Amino acid sequence: MASEAFVPADFEPPTSLVTDRFRLEPLGPQHNAPDHAAWMSSIEHIRATPGYQDGSWPPPEGMSLEDNHRDLTRHAADFADRIGFTFTVLDPAADVVGCVYLYPTSSEDHDVTIRSWVRADRADLDVPLADAVAAWLSTDWPWTRLDRCGR
Repeated sequence: MASEAFVPADFEPPTSLVTDRFRLEPLGPQHNAPDHAAWMSSIEHIRATPGYQDGSWPPPEGMSLEDNHRDLTRHAADFADRIGFTFTVLDPAADVVGCVYLYPTSSEDHDVTIRSWVRADRADLDVPLADAVAAWLSTDWPWTRLDRCGR
C-alpha cells in the first residue's frame, strides 16, 4: 500500500471499540499523564510484548512527561491526517491500561501493522485486546491483510 492512501478517501475511521473489559478511544494529549504513568510502570513488560521486542520502544530509561505529550500530539495529528490511528485502552473505571497502534507497513504482504500493549498489572488483557482489535479491523476497517506482529 506504499503508493496508495492508508485508508480510502471516503472511509470514516471508527473512533471507539467497546467490550465488557475495556474500551478504545483515540489517543491524544488529553491522556498524557495517565498514558505516561501506564507505560512508565511497565517498560520491561511492554518490551517483552510481541511487536516491541526490537527494543526501540519504550525507551528503557523512559521519557519526560513533556516528551510524552509531544508524542501523543503527533499520534493525534496522524489520526486527523489519516496516516496512522492510535487508541488509548481504558478499563471500565476509565483508567489507561494500554494502547493500540494501527500504522502502515513496509511489508508487501500486509496492509496494516497492529501493535498493542497493556500495563504489566493488566497482562491478562493482552491477548483479549489483540484478538478484539483484529476482529474489529476485519469488520469495521478497510484492511484485509493484517500484520499482528506475531500474535
